[in-house]
Amino acid sequence: MLSKNLPRILIYGVLLVAAFFFLAPLYVMLATSFKDAEQIRSGNLLSLPYGLNFDSWKLAWSSACTGVDCRGLQPYFVNSVIMAVPAVLISTAWGAINGYVLSMWKFKGSEVLFGFMLFGVFMPFQVVLLPMSQVLGFLGLSSSLGGLILVHCIAGLAGTTLFFRNYYTAIPKELVNAARIDGAGFWRIFFRIVVPMSTPILMVTLIWQFTNIWNDFLFGVAFSGADSKPITVGLNNMANTSSSVKSYNVDMAAAVIAGLPTMLVYVLAGQYFVKGLTAGAVKG
Repeated sequence: MLSKNLPRILIYGVLLVAAFFFLAPLYVMLATSFKDAEQIRSGNLLSLPYGLNFDSWKLAWSSACTGVDCRGLQPYFVNSVIMAVPAVLISTAWGAINGYVLSMWKFKGSEVLFGFMLFGVFMPFQVVLLPMSQVLGFLGLSSSLGGLILVHCIAGLAGTTLFFRNYYTAIPKELVNAARIDGAGFWRIFFRIVVPMSTPILMVTLIWQFTNIWNDFLFGVAFSGADSKPITVGLNNMANTSSSVKSYNVDMAAAVIAGLPTMLVYVLAGQYFVKGLTAGAVKG
């Protein structure tokens, strides 16, 4: 009996060890965030807090200093929400239309155009910092949330187009041809037939884009101004702000606050992400 279940026991053992190492940093962050300064100095890294002390969370949210600004993470969090929501929606809608055109309304050179767009998936974003800054300056969007929204829409367009195009190639062409025979045009086919069938890939793209945009640091530090910095930049500034006594509990609470939206997205919608991928989101 034991020899029969040994492979399964080994698999679960390996998974438990992997889960421990994966969740250990999160445990340290949460435990440290609930400790006071005295317990941090006297205890060890893995010790449990004496109780749920939310003082460090309040400081991280509303009064911790990031440089000379002592308003906590709240303004940076608001900036990230204002930036991420429209950027996610626009880049997803834009990618859906591109994927629809490149899969169902092909034209001469469409495959070549799609091949060139794929370069954007593999291109390191560092190479576009200088030309992007020049474009933002020309448009008058430098150091603004509008500029960050535009940058993230363009940066995510290649990925969203790839997702939707590969998903839409699996939709039977007979549905589109029948709609054309009945007199349906480009937009009616898209909204009445294609979009209702796109729930799995929509969930994949929305989660993917939200995670990338919320967690982005490169564009945030390169293109934001004093009043438009996202939460990743605020968290970095807070962790690097020097003081007489390092407040590790405040830094850990701030890190959890910064990562909480993406964690909630995956907890609440993670099943749809997996279903969307298996429904054909990354098929060739």
